This record gives sequence, C-alpha cells and structure tokens, in this order.
Amino acid sequence: QVQLVESGGGLVHPGGSLTLSCAASGSIFSINVMGWYRQAPGKQRVLVAAINSGGSTSYVDSGKGRFTISRDNAKNTVYLQMNSLQPEDTAVYYCNAAIQSSRVRGIFTEYWGQGSQVTVSS
Repeated sequence: QVQLVESGGGLVHPGGSLTLSCAASGSIFSINVMGWYRQAPGKQRVLVAAINSGGSTSYVDSGKGRFTISRDNAKNTVYLQMNSLQPEDTAVYYCNAAIQSSRVRGIFTEYWGQGSQVTVSS
C-alpha cells in the first residue's frame, strides 16, 4: 500500500507564509511527478505547481513568484513554500504523486494526499 500524508496547513494573515509538506510511504519503487493542487469552496480542484524527479518545476500563474515547490527524493517528500499569501489563496491543498509500486513494476499510479486547509484571513 502507498499513501501520501500532508502536514503544515493552517490559518495565516494576509502577507504571511506557510509551508506544506507531503510524505509518501509504503511499497514505493520510484516516484515520477509530484505536485500540489488546491480546491477553493465551490470551485474545481486546480493545479498549483509540479516537480519531476529531476527537479524541474512548473507553476500556474497564480503561484508564480510567490510559491516554491521542492522535493527530497531520499525522503519521498514534496514541499510547497507559500509566501505573500492572500485571501484568494484560501483553499484545501492536495498533494499528488505518480508512483511506481515495488510490487507492480512498469505502471505509475496516481495517489492523493488527504488535503490540508489553508485559510488566509485577517
């Protein structure tokens, strides 16, 4: 079994910072792309940032210049550093990873974290 466990969400004032973490565990052979998505109330889940196994990153416009995605391959963990947070960043943030299980080689399966609430409010 593979699971992703998130931590680091919470309440922050506008202009503040938060760092989310997501650790993958279980029967893992390799991890390809890892990413962060968010879902605001009444809206669809959307991509925020992604990073591949080589460290190449991509960001959607809403996070460019404010969010930084990184990963520690030795710990199977992905991070999202969020700076200059604004009320419109309020959402549930989900990590996502394409993982090749050590029990089933050659197939990458998509896994999701449990979600972390991030609330930006004064």
